Amino acid sequence: MHMSDSREINAPTSEVWAAILNADVLMQCVPGCTEMAGNATDGFDATVVQKVGPVKATFKGHVTLSDMDEPKSLRLAGEGKGGAAGFAKGGADVTLTETENGGTLLQYEVEAKVGGKLAQLGSRIVDGFAKKMADQFFNNFKAAVEGPAEDGDTAEEATGEKKKGWLKRIVS
Repeated sequence: MHMSDSREINAPTSEVWAAILNADVLMQCVPGCTEMAGNATDGFDATVVQKVGPVKATFKGHVTLSDMDEPKSLRLAGEGKGGAAGFAKGGADVTLTETENGGTLLQYEVEAKVGGKLAQLGSRIVDGFAKKMADQFFNNFKAAVEGPAEDGDTAEEATGEKKKGWLKRIVS
């Protein structure tokens, strides 16, 4: 299965790059992630609980980063084992490009493979689930980097403070 998409993130490329290398940010963004540890050099170990069709499993996996060209691009590759449910493995090529308004265009190409009971569900179910997971991850990532969305009476309006992305929340 192969898919690609992009997100425009209202943050400088350097902030987006730092966030994609941060285990705490990644844990917030991976749907169903219950544990995440590691670093960009050694890779990340994660535990993710997901339900795909009738199959619910806890996946334990490892993700490595390679081909890093700071702050322009990198490759994420990983594999997760879910016991009797099977396995999932794949990778993503991520490219960051500065936009005219000072934000970042994050583009990604993902390929994934599944085996075991998951593969028996059929490609329509698995492909739909994989697309949903990728969309959720990158939407969560965008929200984590940009900070909370502005809607209605926000904390910014109530306190007069500007919203803060993940890096600004950590530093301040």
